[in-house]
Amino acid sequence: QVQLVESGGGLVQAGGSLRLSCVASGNINRINNMAWYRQAPGKQRDYVARILNGGATTYVDSVKGRFTISRGNARNTVYLQMTSLNPGDTAVYYCSAGTTWAGVDYWGQGTQVTVSS
Repeated sequence: QVQLVESGGGLVQAGGSLRLSCVASGNINRINNMAWYRQAPGKQRDYVARILNGGATTYVDSVKGRFTISRGNARNTVYLQMTSLNPGDTAVYYCSAGTTWAGVDYWGQGTQVTVSS
């Protein structure tokens, strides 16, 4: 089993920045990818960004150039640096981990990001 704990959410004005963190614990050797998803009120949970064990990253088009996913020095930590935030980025952000290249097997509890106009 893998446990994921997110932190770093909060309230920020449009144009501002936030950095989310996700720490994985447990059987982390099984993890091949970690990712961030988000879910706005009344909407489905959507993919935001993913990082593979080798460091390759992918992003949804709407955040390219604004968000950066990265790993910390410890292999079990992943960050999401968010810049130029707008109200459309308001959502609960979830960290995920998967044992395959793009799958999701584990979820964190989520952290709220609210962007005011």
